[in-house]
Amino acid sequence: MRQRSLSALAMAAALAVTSAGCTVERHWGGGSDAGGGGKAKVGLVTKTDTNPYFVELRAAAKAAAEANGAEFSALAGQFDGDNDGQVRAIENLMQQGANTILITPSSSTGVLDAIDRARKAGVLVIALDTATEPDTAVDATFATDNFEAGRQQGAYVKAVLAGKQPKLFMVDGTAGSTVDTQRHTGFLKGIGLTDASPEIKGKTPANGDQSLAQQGVENLLQRTTDINAVYTMNEPMGRGTYAALQARGLVNQIVMGSIDGGCEGVKNVRDGQYAATVMQFPKKMAEQGVLAAVEYAKTGEKPSGFVNTGSAVITDKPIPGVESQDTKWGLENCWGTK
Repeated sequence: MRQRSLSALAMAAALAVTSAGCTVERHWGGGSDAGGGGKAKVGLVTKTDTNPYFVELRAAAKAAAEANGAEFSALAGQFDGDNDGQVRAIENLMQQGANTILITPSSSTGVLDAIDRARKAGVLVIALDTATEPDTAVDATFATDNFEAGRQQGAYVKAVLAGKQPKLFMVDGTAGSTVDTQRHTGFLKGIGLTDASPEIKGKTPANGDQSLAQQGVENLLQRTTDINAVYTMNEPMGRGTYAALQARGLVNQIVMGSIDGGCEGVKNVRDGQYAATVMQFPKKMAEQGVLAAVEYAKTGEKPSGFVNTGSAVITDKPIPGVESQDTKWGLENCWGTK
């Protein structure tokens, strides 16, 4: 069945190499075995090849593959949301003979057909960072528990407010995306509010973008400046939010948190742009994914379910009852350029 599937995909995959605009770390010859008794041939598909988070994930996966005697190839979409590019990447990796594909899906639903074809061909498919919907579309998911990361941010902001009623802005990511929804609802759980709570004074989507976050918060501030807390879905949006608040002279009255744990974000916390960030660990996701691929190639054993790769609050203003690490530790463990 695997060979028939690969033959059927060969023409489309060959076209994908020339038209997808994907980045290839390394190619191998086709014709590899599936799980059990063979060498691990690991393909990685990320959302883009330029975002520092995915650069770190790719570098960690490549290093883990080299350390464990696995062959490795990496492809990426041309932009965040390039589902077609990711589909072509999956087909290309199958044609090359990958027996494991690690993927950070741009859309939790946009690549399910291609993933299904890969799994039916005997390929182990593991989602990294972003879960599919349903999560059973892949064999396993190695990722941050984004609900828990949001809850940690919310719990920290609540603790700093020390009993004061929140007056909250929420700077969200891409509406409807799994990560955005999980972090948003987790934050509300941590701070003790719901989407209908009157303590929420404004919300703005910013699609993970710094400039859009700044513009969105500037618009919210035209309605009210009587706020004392801000949720931001990721660190670029935290920087945009800070710029908008700074222009109004409001930074000293705001408790702001974020999520990511990039080295730039940790420096933002150290420099006082926001009070805390919640660090996630792309290196751990990549390493565990590669180790699962090596095990599958040797024994045919597949991982299953959700594997939480952890998160940690980073702040230089620790609060009793909220476990955290300082920015010195954060800079030792962050991802991206230090």
